[in-house]
Amino acid sequence: KNYNSIVIVCGGGIIARQYIKAIREFTDNEVLCDMIGIDISRINSRLIVANMKDFAYPQVPKSFEELAVALNSHKIVVMGGLQPGQSTTSVAIQVAEFLKAARLVILTDVDGIYDKDPKVFDDAKLLRELNYDSLQKIILEMSEDTQAAAGEYRIFDAVSLQILKRSNVVVSVISGSNLDQFKTLWNNEKVNIGTTITK
Repeated sequence: KNYNSIVIVCGGGIIARQYIKAIREFTDNEVLCDMIGIDISRINSRLIVANMKDFAYPQVPKSFEELAVALNSHKIVVMGGLQPGQSTTSVAIQVAEFLKAARLVILTDVDGIYDKDPKVFDDAKLLRELNYDSLQKIILEMSEDTQAAAGEYRIFDAVSLQILKRSNVVVSVISGSNLDQFKTLWNNEKVNIGTTITK
């Protein structure tokens, strides 16, 4: 399939959460915890780059200026977090906005967006379609906090939602454990997989 630009944004995952849990034994500095998460996300990015070999840009951008340079290579660009206080979901949305992308695909460890935490509630319902306002309501219902602490996993938080509203990008949230779903979505954006979020 023809494309102009592909950018993969990696999160820190379970390894980042383990490091952040360990560092909290020594400090309550959330900025430092954020920086650990960013470092791990960039290490994860380097693993992806190594796996993709010549298909990927060899360096991991640490800023949008570096991203712009990397995109000129016409290779797949892989990056992680950028700054403390910002989730990699927020980074991914900003990248999609920067690229003027038609769609952002978020791969996660659940099948999409649920009306409540599916890891806690057996009766959680998968929501196939959401608009930004409906997503905001779910975020507010699932947590009284406006922003997750470093290493705390949420698909979206209040910060990423505000960036999403500004960008107007279409988002697909699907399971990352079944890459066949991603291939199907890549070939047919109208297929009913995971959750689709629109304005």
